[in-house]
Formats: sequence, C-alpha cells, structure tokens
Amino acid sequence: MNFEKDNTFFTGRLKSMAFAIKGAFKLLTTEHSVMVQSSLALLVTIAGFYFNITKVEWLIQTLAIGLVLSIEGLNTAVEKIADFIHPDYHERIGFIKDIAAGAVLFAAFTAIIIGGIIYIPYLF
Repeated sequence: MNFEKDNTFFTGRLKSMAFAIKGAFKLLTTEHSVMVQSSLALLVTIAGFYFNITKVEWLIQTLAIGLVLSIEGLNTAVEKIADFIHPDYHERIGFIKDIAAGAVLFAAFTAIIIGGIIYIPYLF
C-alpha cells in the first residue's frame, strides 16, 4: 500500500473529511458502546425538542453528546491499537485500556449530570 500525501488545500481537506466520515461510520456500525451512546443521544435530542429546552441548554447538551462520543472514539482507537500491538493479555496493555475506558466513564458521568441539570426541572 503506497500512501501519497495530497498537499493541495482543497482536495487534501476533502480527502481528510472523507476519512473522518468513514471512521465515524465504522464507529457507529461496529462498536456497540457507540451504538448505545448514539441511541441515548438521539433520545435526549428528541427530549430537547419535546421540552423546548433553551438555546444554552442545547449548546451544553450538544457539547456533552460530542464529548462522550469523541472520547469513546478515542477509547476504541486505543483498544484497537493495543490489541494490534499485543493481541494476548498483557498486564500493562490492560492497564492502558482501563485508563482509556475510565476516560469514557468520566465523560459519561459528566453527560449524565448535565442531562439531570437540564431535564429534572422540566420533569418536576
């Protein structure tokens, strides 16, 4: 496989965007945790329309969704690289994968707190 860098601004950016879209599609169609998180993102988006949340709440909710999905994507990349480098169980690889998963947990807890702050007043 021969890789040639495209140094032109416009076509280089288009190719980069195509790779990013391909990666996002792979995440959405192959990773179960991303499928679950995307479903939850869709549900809170529907809830946002139902409860007519404010512009600021939309901004914060969108940021929280993007945070969780982005960190999950990075976690998946770390896991795939680690499995490629060392397919068998290794204590240090396990440690690295646990740290990456912990980062997703922090993002998910943050999103849950944000969701609570936004939606609990609408529910009660």
